[in-house]
Amino acid sequence: MPRPRLCRRIRFNPNITYFKPQGVPMRFLDVTELTREEIEALRLRNIDGLEQEKAAKKMHTSQSTYQRILSAAYKKITIALVNGNAIKIIK
Repeated sequence: MPRPRLCRRIRFNPNITYFKPQGVPMRFLDVTELTREEIEALRLRNIDGLEQEKAAKKMHTSQSTYQRILSAAYKKITIALVNGNAIKIIK
C-alpha cells in the first residue's frame, strides 16, 4: 500500500482553466492536464524566481519532491506545445 500524499501548500488559484491553440476547435484537440501543485511549482520558480530550496519550503514539501513536480510540469507543457494539445488545469 503506497504512502498517503502529504498536504501541500498552494497559494495560487488560477481563474483560467484551459489554454488551447488558436483557431482549432476543442473537439479536435487532445488535452494535457496540469495539477494545481504543478502550476504552483512553475509560478514559484519562474515568476517569483525562487530557488528550489525556498520554493520547496513554501510548498511544504521536500526539495526532491518539488523537483519531481516541476519536472513533470515542464514535460507536460512541452508535450502540449509540441503536439498542439490543449492544456487543462485541474482543481
